[in-house]
Amino acid sequence: MIVLHSDEEIASIRRAGQILSATLAKLKKYVKPGVTTKELDAIARDEILARNGYPAFKGYKGFPGNICTSLNEVVVHGIPSERKLKEGDIISIDVGVKFRDYFADAAVTLGIGSLNEEAKSLIKVTEKSLYIGIENAKVGNRVSDISCKIQEFVESKGFSVVRAFVGHGIGLKLHEEPEIPNFGKPGTGPRLEPGMVFAIEPMINAGTYEVEILEDGWTAVTKDRHLSAHFEHTILVRDDGAEILTEN
Repeated sequence: MIVLHSDEEIASIRRAGQILSATLAKLKKYVKPGVTTKELDAIARDEILARNGYPAFKGYKGFPGNICTSLNEVVVHGIPSERKLKEGDIISIDVGVKFRDYFADAAVTLGIGSLNEEAKSLIKVTEKSLYIGIENAKVGNRVSDISCKIQEFVESKGFSVVRAFVGHGIGLKLHEEPEIPNFGKPGTGPRLEPGMVFAIEPMINAGTYEVEILEDGWTAVTKDRHLSAHFEHTILVRDDGAEILTEN
């Protein structure tokens, strides 16, 4: 069942989103060579707690970090560590926030210093594909109308869409129905209605769409070890179009 959220519930999700966007804005200031992903994790934790939120990923199904820090070939679920960022890296930072029992979820991919052309293009295309998905999250469309538009754009630029992980509904739980793939045919799946809240999150690879999970049970990497990027927003479906709840 897809939840149609009340105004009161949406207010709490929106506040979670504001805390999250402020946290990402702060993290962006620290993403530079020599900083460890564990340091980023601590900065995010402190910022979220200072704003009366809670890091939603901490302990979720046993995840050890407050945020996910996914470097280069890591698609999602990278665990913060003592690894230092270096010139030419790209890092996807995925943050979840809980506020008054409601959740918001967002991600961004950032470059460290000078990037090669492939990395720059991958980041640009992935971010653009997110906004194409959001544009299609409108009343009367179906879930797959979001999915197919993301896939069409990404593949037209020569990149591939991850199949193993998808977007999702969000609200009282971090992951709710429906699943929102970033690929598929139009005109299928549930029809969108006002009050639905989704986390739309294209995960895009420079090479194959196939992924592998490392021995830690969390870290998902591209099978060919080529680069991957990830952007995400939590959005509210409204009569007049989608409202982004996690925008800076």
